[in-house]
Amino acid sequence: MTLSVLKLGILLFVAVFLFPISNVYGHGLGIDTISSVDIQGKEISISVELPPSFDNFEEKQITITATEDETKENAKNVTLLIGLFHENEMIFRNYFFTSDGILVIKIKPTQEGEITINGEQDSLLGAWYKTESNPLEITGPIFNSGGLYNFEIEVRTIDEPTNIIEDSEVYNADLSVAEIIQFWQKDAKNQDVSFRMKSYFDKISNFEYDSANKQVTFEMPFDWSEKQMSHIPVVHVEVHFPNDFTEFLSGGYAGKVNGIDLFKSSVTIDDYTEENERIVHFVLLQDHLRFLKNQMKNSDEPLPENIVFTLSTTEKIDFPLSAYTRSEDFLIHLSWDPITIEPDTNTKFIFTIRDGTTGQPLRNSDYTFVLLQGGKEIHRTTGLAQIGGESEDYYFTEGQTGPTIIRFENIRNTGQETEFGIVVVPEFGSIAALILIVSIMTVIIISKKTSFTLKTF
Repeated sequence: MTLSVLKLGILLFVAVFLFPISNVYGHGLGIDTISSVDIQGKEISISVELPPSFDNFEEKQITITATEDETKENAKNVTLLIGLFHENEMIFRNYFFTSDGILVIKIKPTQEGEITINGEQDSLLGAWYKTESNPLEITGPIFNSGGLYNFEIEVRTIDEPTNIIEDSEVYNADLSVAEIIQFWQKDAKNQDVSFRMKSYFDKISNFEYDSANKQVTFEMPFDWSEKQMSHIPVVHVEVHFPNDFTEFLSGGYAGKVNGIDLFKSSVTIDDYTEENERIVHFVLLQDHLRFLKNQMKNSDEPLPENIVFTLSTTEKIDFPLSAYTRSEDFLIHLSWDPITIEPDTNTKFIFTIRDGTTGQPLRNSDYTFVLLQGGKEIHRTTGLAQIGGESEDYYFTEGQTGPTIIRFENIRNTGQETEFGIVVVPEFGSIAALILIVSIMTVIIISKKTSFTLKTF
C-alpha cells in the first residue's frame, strides 16, 4: 500500500480549549487575557480578541472586554489608554471608552495612508466611544501584514466616567495575525518543491530544506525574557509540503529548537486539514519554552533573539501517549481503540495511572474522566482503577467531530489533573475506507518547575 493511500496522522489544533478561562490565551489563538488587574482594590481581567488572519483588507474588529473577577460581570464605565505596536513601531495610542465593559473597534485595513479614528469623543480625556449612529472605527494600514502585535493597555477610569485612575500600570497583551509564506526549495533530484509556512506567532525567515539529510530549518524572532514569556501560552508554527513529496514523507518527525531536542509531543503530523498537503505542527507550550530557555542558559553563550527550528524525519511514534500532572506526582499513559476516532463508532480509551517518580501503576486510583469540545464538556464520569489500569468507552456522534480534550481530573482524590489533545475525524465518504495511521497527538506536560528533566517516552 502506498503512502498516497495511507492517510497518515491527525490534526493537531492547540486552541483556546486547552487553557482555562482564567489563564492567558493568545499568540495565534485570537485571544490574550490579562488576569488579576488590580484597580483601586478591585481585580478585573482584560481580554483582547481579534481574528487570527486579515484577508484581502476585509473589515474586521478588535474586541476588548473588561470583567470583574469576583462578580464575573462586565466592568462599567471603563476608559482604556491603548497603544498598538507591530515590529517595534507604534500604530496608534489613544483613549477609548466603554460604558458596558465591551469595547468593539471596527478595523478597515488599507495598503497605505494615515491611521484615522472615527467615532465620538468625550470631553474629559478625549476618549473615543461608539454611539448607535456612529460606530467606533479605525482606518489605515493596520493588520495588513502578519506577525506579532503588542497591545499596551492602561485602565484610566472605572465604575464612574469621572473616576480617573492616577498612576495606572501598563499591561501587555500579545496577539498574532497568521501569515503564510511560500518557499521554493530543491529536492535530491534538483526539482523545485513548494513548502509553505504558516506562523501563528511571528514572521518566518531563513527557510532551508536539506535534501541530503531530509531536514528543514527556519527561524523567527523571539524574546526569551520572563516578562515576555510569562504570557505566552503556546507558540504554534506549521510546515506545509505536498503529500506526494515522498522524499520527505515519514511516519514521524523529530524537532529541535536552537539545537535542543523537543518533546515528542511538540511535533505532530496532520494529513487531514489539506487534501493535497501534509502539515507538520510545531507546538511549544509555555513550560516547554522555559525548559528550552534553561537549557540554553547552561551554555556560555548569551540567550539568542530568535528561535531556530529544525525538523527531521524519524521512525513512526507509537502508543502510549504520556502526560504528567502539574506536580509530576502522577503519570498517565493513554491509548485508544480503534486508532482512528470516528463518529458512530465506539471508542475505548485505555489508560494507566502511575507513580510520577517510579512509573509503577498505582492500585485503587480514583479519577474523573472528562471529554471537552470547544471548551464545553460533552462527557464526564468517575471511576476507580483497581489495578492502576482502566478503560472508558465513548460513542461520538456525527456532531462531535474535531479537536477534543481528554482530561483526567482529581486523580487519587488529590485535585491534580492532566490533559491530552486528540481529534475526532469526520467521515470522508470514499476515503472513509482508507487505513489511517495516526501519529502521536499533543501531550500536555505541565510542570511549574523551571528546571525539570526532559522526558521522552
